[in-house]
Amino acid sequence: MSLSPTWTIPAVRAALEARRISARELVKEYYSRIEQRNAELNIFLALSPERAYAQADRIDAAIAAGDALPALAGVPMAVKDVISTRGIPTTCGSRILADYRPAYDATAVERLERAGAVILGKTNCDEFAMGSSNENSAYGPVHNPVATDHVPGGSSGGSAAAVAADMAVFALGTDTGGSVRQPGSFCGVPALNPSYGRVSRYGLIAFASSLLAPLF
Repeated sequence: MSLSPTWTIPAVRAALEARRISARELVKEYYSRIEQRNAELNIFLALSPERAYAQADRIDAAIAAGDALPALAGVPMAVKDVISTRGIPTTCGSRILADYRPAYDATAVERLERAGAVILGKTNCDEFAMGSSNENSAYGPVHNPVATDHVPGGSSGGSAAAVAADMAVFALGTDTGGSVRQPGSFCGVPALNPSYGRVSRYGLIAFASSLLAPLF
């Protein structure tokens, strides 16, 4: 089915409640978008279709049963690759962690999924979140979807680019000195850096013990 090119959180919820789409159809559409553009933009380092479709099916079952939906029900999202995700590769943009698959979810990931969000996969970033252009990943640079010959900013460039390229409705990143705010500006998407301590950092892989970034 042909879907809107750009979805917002309220629009997804309204469409699901009106049964104009299913959560599974929406996930399928977003994976199609990723397949079409990821080779060009290098935004996603790992995808999690089994987990995404399982979550979508839970949302669709709740709709069929007439249950009240959680706030982020069925909303496709991306997670920066410095944030732990159970069973999904979490590399921090480094070859050192190429085979690392955490045994647990970061608290922020756990809470978002509990609120109904659908995790599509993990986004590229400067290695261990140290950088401001997203050119320093061991897996190659992320290209800005607004202008592919420009950088998307860093270190959360993959997360910002995913939203700008309509490859996720929203994305989770981290910010120590501008790593969320700068990519948001470069890619033309809203970026929120909350007050320190507002969002749990449990499960965030820090690049230095004295430099722990808040999540957004």
